[in-house]
Order: sequence, then structure tokens, then C-alpha cells
Amino acid sequence: MATPTAPTRPLVVSLLSSVLLTGGCHTTTPTYQTPPTAAATTDSRTSATPPAATAPGLTPSQRLTTLADTITATPGDTTTALPYTYLHTQSWTRATNTITRTDLRQWRRDTDGSGQQKIRRLPDLPGLHHQPERREPALFTQAPETTIQRLSGSLHPYLRQPLPDDAHALVDMLAPRELANDPAYPRLLANGVVALASTQYLNQGQRATSLRVLATIPGITYRGQSTDIIGRTGLTFTITADGSTCQLLINPHSGEILAAHERLSKRRPGLFSAVLILERGHATHTGTTPRP
Repeated sequence: MATPTAPTRPLVVSLLSSVLLTGGCHTTTPTYQTPPTAAATTDSRTSATPPAATAPGLTPSQRLTTLADTITATPGDTTTALPYTYLHTQSWTRATNTITRTDLRQWRRDTDGSGQQKIRRLPDLPGLHHQPERREPALFTQAPETTIQRLSGSLHPYLRQPLPDDAHALVDMLAPRELANDPAYPRLLANGVVALASTQYLNQGQRATSLRVLATIPGITYRGQSTDIIGRTGLTFTITADGSTCQLLINPHSGEILAAHERLSKRRPGLFSAVLILERGHATHTGTTPRP
């Protein structure tokens, strides 16, 4: 989806496509499970009591607001004093006439923007209609890994901290107010929220604020519960605007975005981009994986 431009923001690719979620409330047994060392913050949690946001009769905006009011803390919320923010994502991104596939683990020192990246790439796929498959996440472990040391100032968050705790203020940072009547405006807001979640750690309060931003998106719809290609179940919200369909899978307990994707229907139709957010947390040193 289109990325808002601002001097303080790096170029972040759009992160949505309609192929990572299975339809409706149907769940299946995945061929790949998140490794045991994965941070628990990205796992869908089970509970005997359904989340309040799944209650019948709520509008999509009411569901998101209810979710924002009731989300729980994650293990990563208790380790924010550690020096490095850790993120692990897998992405499928359109590049002219091919789809690139990347596994990225990143440690960023929050004080100076230095850190480390470990990158694995699967071969690019020709065409624009590839659908990420269940077997692909596991294939990344077989790809060669490149480690890159980043100097001070090399790694930037999407937005500088501290983020505002007011949803309207965050909206203004993610998409220019003068574009509010533009057909692409819903995509800009959705893109901004996904970019935040996939490039920097959001604590409990920041996750709640980002959910309230989603609640303001014109035309957002609720599609029930869905399961992504690694078997995580969450609440599904869809934004259709400006020739694209954007879909987000959200953990109903922690409010974390688990997966996001976009598929274009007009301009060169096909997959635009997709992301799985596998792990989020904090670490003392680069190269170490946070544990719950």
C-alpha cells in the first residue's frame, strides 16, 4: 500500500495482500509452527473466555476500540529497559515483475540506531500472482544467512519515540490531514499502522493507540477470525480502497498485528506485499533471541 512520506520516515514497503489468511473462521493444522524460542508476544493465545471484541452486534470501529480497551501486556512489555529492540519478520514484496522473499531478524540499539541484521532470502519468483504458501516460512531456514553490522544512525524506527498516546495525534503523523478525502487515505493509515508494528516495538499503550487509529479508517470491515499460514488465529479486519484490498490479522488478547497483506485489483493486479511478524521483544546483546 502507498507509504506516507515525511523527512523522519524511511521508505517502508506496503505490507498487505489477501493471501495469508484463510477465509472465515475456518482453522487448519499448519505445516510450519513458530519455533519454541519465538517470543510469545506474537502467538495467538487461547482463553476459555472469548475476547470482548468478538461479541456480536459491534461495528468494526467498536470492535477495535473495545480491543484497545482490553488488551493485555506481553512479556516484551516488561523488558523495554533493555538496550536493543528485536524484531523478526518474513515478507513477500513486489519488485517490478517479481516477488522477493525475505526473512529478517534485526536488533536495533534504541539510543543511537546501531545494531545488527541477519537476512535470509529465498529465490525471487517471476510474476505478480504468487500466493505465499505454508511451506515457505520453513524454507527460509534452509537459505544462506547474511549478517550485517549497522553503525550508529543506520537503523531508524518508522516514527521517532515517544509516540503520542492520542489516536488523533498519531493519525496526523501517519497520513497528512489534507489527504483525508483522497481515495488512498484509508490505505495510508493502514500502511502506517502496519509499518509501526513491523519496524519497531509497540508497548501495551502504543498498541492500544494504534488500534484506535485503525478504528478511524473509513470503510474498515470485520471478517471474523482467521488463521495465517503458520497457524496463528486472530481477528481479521479489511480495508478496500483505491484499487486494493488490505487485510490485517490481530491478536485478540495482546492487540499485536500478526500478519498483514495487500492485493491490488486494478493497477497491475496481483500481490503487492505481505508480512508475517514472528517475534518482537528486547535484548541485552545483538544475536540473542528474547525468550518469554
